[in-house]
Amino acid sequence: MIMAADRAGPDLGIVVPAHNEEQNIATLVAEIAQVLDAAGCTFELLLVDDGSTDRTAAIIRELARTDRRIRGLVLTRNFGHQAAISIGLTHVRGRAVGIMDADLQDRPADMLALYEACTAERADVAFAVRRSRKEGRVKRIAYHLFYRILSRLARISIPLDSGDFCVMSRPFVDQLNSLPERLRFVRGLRSWIGGKQIAVPVDRDARRAGTPKYTMSKLIRLAIDGLVSFSDVPLRLASVMGFCVSALAILGMVVVLAWKLTGRLPAGAGVATIALSILFLGGVQLLTAGILGEYVGRIFEEVKRRPVALVAEFVNGEAPDD
Repeated sequence: MIMAADRAGPDLGIVVPAHNEEQNIATLVAEIAQVLDAAGCTFELLLVDDGSTDRTAAIIRELARTDRRIRGLVLTRNFGHQAAISIGLTHVRGRAVGIMDADLQDRPADMLALYEACTAERADVAFAVRRSRKEGRVKRIAYHLFYRILSRLARISIPLDSGDFCVMSRPFVDQLNSLPERLRFVRGLRSWIGGKQIAVPVDRDARRAGTPKYTMSKLIRLAIDGLVSFSDVPLRLASVMGFCVSALAILGMVVVLAWKLTGRLPAGAGVATIALSILFLGGVQLLTAGILGEYVGRIFEEVKRRPVALVAEFVNGEAPDD
């Protein structure tokens, strides 16, 4: 890993995770260069190819050959969005570090606004808060609910409607990289560290080209990762459900006994009551086992101590250990 002093380099280093973004990556690089050059901000783009099956890696190599400010990491396979960001943060150079996606939903002009806000306010983090989104109604509702549920359940304060799009100071990035987690929810870790963090309102555009890489199943997986990583409420919920089921069972026993003593117990009620009780208790037990399994599964992944991701190729630069 490169020492912090070696990473000082340009004013701003930007980590861009990309998975099958051959239609957007060149346009993104051109627009970032145009915006930051006009502002006199020196920069480095670290493009992280997260196991793409299209020409994304080849385009990164072509761009790096023509512009020394562009570097790339080609991962050995698709490790996922959060892993790609995390491995990029350990290799990027710059006195400040930004994160943005490759689909151009995050505007390059907003990256400059985040950088200027971070430096002007001497903040540790300037993060984007989405005023508007141009995704479909279902996704907008899902995002809205996720952020509010996470905010209510998490043990820390995670800002509403804020994703990974941000600019961070170099000392803050070094602190983030030093955290030992392997299963990373970057925006949650960012909030956990604390420091001076400021919000910058932005509008999120529609994807320029290609198809969204965050499918609904991946978004649900990300939501579960965020909830399990920063909240123990699901575990407490399992305990509360167990208490409620026990209370209902006792109440049911009292009601059935009262019916029996007064001769009002319907014929055949015993079989139905037993069947419903078994189904209800079985469902509660499976749900509780599932909640426990989410936490145990993360413990299992963490204790193996595997790296967040593996790099197959360093583009336009030597391996960081050199």
